[in-house]
Amino acid sequence: MAFDQLSSAPEIAVEYTQSELESAFRRAMTRVYLWMGLGLFLTTIASFATLSSNAALEFIFGNQIVFWGLLIVELLLVFAVRGAAYKLSPGIAAGIFLFYAALNGVTMSVIFLAYTFGSIVLTFLAATCLFVAMGIIGMTTKRVLTNVGGYLMMALIGLVIAMVLNIFLQSSALEWIISIVGVALFMGLTIYHTERTRRVTYAFLAAGDTMAVRRVGITAALSLYLDFINLFLMLLRIMGNRR
Repeated sequence: MAFDQLSSAPEIAVEYTQSELESAFRRAMTRVYLWMGLGLFLTTIASFATLSSNAALEFIFGNQIVFWGLLIVELLLVFAVRGAAYKLSPGIAAGIFLFYAALNGVTMSVIFLAYTFGSIVLTFLAATCLFVAMGIIGMTTKRVLTNVGGYLMMALIGLVIAMVLNIFLQSSALEWIISIVGVALFMGLTIYHTERTRRVTYAFLAAGDTMAVRRVGITAALSLYLDFINLFLMLLRIMGNRR
């Protein structure tokens, strides 16, 4: 079952007060952010490990087949976690997520070759501040954002299409527009994914399905990890100083 399909969660079987649900959600989000933080840590370690080896850099970035092959594997891993998270044990889902985070660090190491280290650090801090602010909004909003998610997904598809087109057009103006829209989009997705995590967590807690709640944590961590990484990359295109 994919995370997007969880609006059809089990019927409520256990009664909770609102304060109990809020407390459980805060604990769940703590686990989500811990997993996400661990994923970002592995991404960073993998990036620096790749950069420290000229042979690894040549093997990955000097061979188009290897580089694109790694990107395809990353995409498959994302689908594996999102599509089978509720069929896999929490341990296996967590292992796939952490392996994905490490592999993403390998492919992302190229940004250290393209941008100055100082601008990468400043952009990371800016992305962190924006991400935290959007996360707070997502955790505290009283609105149900189910319908908003559909529009955000359509916008994301449009953004990807524009990025692919610009590979051929090489338009600096279009790249700037893509980056600005991308920042706004991933800010919105951070709010949406946080609010959706609360909604889904409530549903499974009420159904007494604690194992599913643990799996929601891994899937939510992946969604927010991707939101942060893409927010960071979009900001880097705007703020980063190229070498």
